[in-house]
Amino acid sequence: MKDNEMKKIRNLLFIGASGAGKTTLAEQIFYLTKTTNRLGRIEEGNTIMDFDPEEIAKKMSLGLSIGYVKYLDHKINILDTPGCPDFVGDAIVAIPAVENAIIVANATGGYEVGLELALEQIEERKMGKVFVVNRMDNDNADYDKTLEAIAENTDIKPVKIYLPIGKEGAFEGVVDIIKRKAIKAGKESEVPTNLVEAMEEARIHLMEAVAETDEDLLNEYLENMELPEDKLIEGLKKGILSGEISPAFLCSAGTGEGVLALLNGIINYLPSPAEANEIEVLKGNEKTTFICQPDGELLGYIFKLYADPGMGDFVYFRLFSGTLKTGMEFYIPEKDAKDKAGTMYFMLGKNRNDCNEIKAGDIGALLKLKNAKVMNSIVSLGSKISVIPVELPTPTTWQTIKAVNQADEDKIGTVLQRVIAEDPTIRYELNVETHENVLSGMGEQQLQLVLKKLKNRYKVDAILKEPRIPYKETIMASAESNYKHKKQSGGRGQYAEVYFRIKPTERGEGFKFINSIVGGVIPSNYIPAIEKGLWETMEKGIIAGYPVVDISVEVYYGSYHEVDSSEIAFKIASSMALKDAFKKAKPILLEPIHELIIIVPSEYMGDVMGDISTRRGKILGMEQHSKKQYLTAQMPLAEMYSYYPALKSFTQGRGRFIQKFSHYEKVPDDITQKVISAWQEQTNE
Repeated sequence: MKDNEMKKIRNLLFIGASGAGKTTLAEQIFYLTKTTNRLGRIEEGNTIMDFDPEEIAKKMSLGLSIGYVKYLDHKINILDTPGCPDFVGDAIVAIPAVENAIIVANATGGYEVGLELALEQIEERKMGKVFVVNRMDNDNADYDKTLEAIAENTDIKPVKIYLPIGKEGAFEGVVDIIKRKAIKAGKESEVPTNLVEAMEEARIHLMEAVAETDEDLLNEYLENMELPEDKLIEGLKKGILSGEISPAFLCSAGTGEGVLALLNGIINYLPSPAEANEIEVLKGNEKTTFICQPDGELLGYIFKLYADPGMGDFVYFRLFSGTLKTGMEFYIPEKDAKDKAGTMYFMLGKNRNDCNEIKAGDIGALLKLKNAKVMNSIVSLGSKISVIPVELPTPTTWQTIKAVNQADEDKIGTVLQRVIAEDPTIRYELNVETHENVLSGMGEQQLQLVLKKLKNRYKVDAILKEPRIPYKETIMASAESNYKHKKQSGGRGQYAEVYFRIKPTERGEGFKFINSIVGGVIPSNYIPAIEKGLWETMEKGIIAGYPVVDISVEVYYGSYHEVDSSEIAFKIASSMALKDAFKKAKPILLEPIHELIIIVPSEYMGDVMGDISTRRGKILGMEQHSKKQYLTAQMPLAEMYSYYPALKSFTQGRGRFIQKFSHYEKVPDDITQKVISAWQEQTNE
């Protein structure tokens, strides 16, 4: 086989709930195709895909890993993603890298939270949505009930391609309803007589589903009440690629039964990169259609970074078009920078197979790139095209991070950037108002994993705690004040006097300084010092240690001394006069308000709406999308820090939200007094 033959490649993204068996399925595929000579088991910590020490310790996937097999003259690339919702970013970023999402569903698990979340990521996408109902050998395994639960809760309607032979402990193979063959242990045989009727019924349903996606096929089906096998398969592939048909397969990854049959189905019925060669890209800022070809213009996409402590940073990438060879320079439009391909690899977990080139349709890895990061494009020098960026979910969890040892404080920023580069849903920034380093992401497990990686890889101990709220101070009334700064202690003294009028400005207008001095009562060269004194005081805060905003300060009178006046004297007088006036002008605190879109199943709406009210939130509206309610609300950031765990609790894990900053609002008086008292206690210590 030539790996560059796009039609002989299948790219698969394994997604689904934690515990559905994605990694176990990958291990069976490696073993049954003789890619490995032993079957890796999660409980033994020896799987190909879960190789990170933290994954082995927790016995669960915590990051995306890739592998591949050669089977029946085809290459099948497998991207295995975590099922835990905290790590959903890996799946979201990898979706553009494949033609087919393989949704692994637990035959005994019902409509699980992780399954629901996985389907939400792909429901609207034009790509293959392929269901594999796993654990068919388990007690109470039910293929039909699992597919019905998916159809009831989404707009996706799975269409059976395979039927089970036997059930639970007696599950022994599958029936391919297209080829009308039974497959046991990878070998074809005649369909058991007790399943012929069910097979023919399922075949009619499949032909109807395929015919509905194409007018010519529909006419032929209506005329003959049958579709030839070649046209059925061709129509099925097109329907899968467009997202109109979602095929359903089944297996037991634990026993291996049905796994080779699944691989046969993947090769026979799922679209290849050659059939999915028309994609949308950006050309400048405009979307345009791009045709991927082996000899076409270079186009690739980086979907994962893995920081190997010994080797350095690996980036995993999909090449859509052209050929990338060792030594080639390429352009990264998102960074407006060049990079150079060194040694390339085909990855099998942490194991590497060197290669000199990656060709169109394939997936590989590059090591130690200088500029390229996750979600970057790989294009030819001078090219104007790039991959359309994916939309990442907004954070739902925030924590400040600080090194335990002062000696590590200087380097924590650098090593932290390396750790979080592996997961683009983690954000790290300095809050300039609270002077805290804030780590945010999709959940507590995700942020705790950051701490473990810092310690294990870089020997940096760090702690997390809830961030301070970035309140702001302002006023509700006007006031006047004056202050004379006079100090004499031998030698040159200090003298400055200022008169201020302060008043509130419109919310969001900021600070306005008005110089109304006339007649030279304060020389013009001291005016900048007065303004600087105001700025410095406002930055530090007056009543609770938070920045002052939305005020106007007018200096309208004052006095000076020809010898004793100085810039520092006017800065001090300015600061003291502002503090005095501010306290007279009905000072208040402002708090950040965020707008949320809360996505929940309808049955939980009552509890969710009641909880929003207890959190000082406001409900702005709601609308239904598919089977979910989308509730728009506003909530103070102070209440949002603890909101995600509560929402999960109310909704059995099925609720989620996206959020963005909206505006600042007055803090209720009782909370204001608590914040002021806490600050005064702290400053008096």
